[in-house]
Amino acid sequence: MTPQSWAGWYRDRLGSEALTITTDGTQLRTRIRGVDFAGASFDSLGPVPGIPTESGAFALDDGNLRDFVLEWDMPVPIASDDGAVQEATLSCLLSLKPPEPDLGVALHFGGAVYASGRAEVDFGSVLADIRRQLPSGSSLQPSALDAI
Repeated sequence: MTPQSWAGWYRDRLGSEALTITTDGTQLRTRIRGVDFAGASFDSLGPVPGIPTESGAFALDDGNLRDFVLEWDMPVPIASDDGAVQEATLSCLLSLKPPEPDLGVALHFGGAVYASGRAEVDFGSVLADIRRQLPSGSSLQPSALDAI
């Protein structure tokens, strides 16, 4: 997979900042307040080994980042039965704040918005719900979504 990146925002009790999220298909990476984080998924982002984090600068649970909100948009290809491919935008908002994690995902495509109406925190389940809503003959293509 070709490395991909998306712009986003990180928010926690200390404030918010713009960031870039990158993936190589197996790992997600980002830098927050000068500290590099990596993980196989957004709920397993932890400081890169060997990188010290300031005490209290981040909420960590078992080495993973917690108590934050992450927001990002990513382009995704939508294919039709005739082979044409159009770009859509997947807007994502992940909250790993107590008491419950929350994931909001909306696909903007063809002048419409498709969103999961279920309270899920599993990205795959949310995407499956959105895929079922797409117009007949349209399909969300595999892309960086596989790395999330």
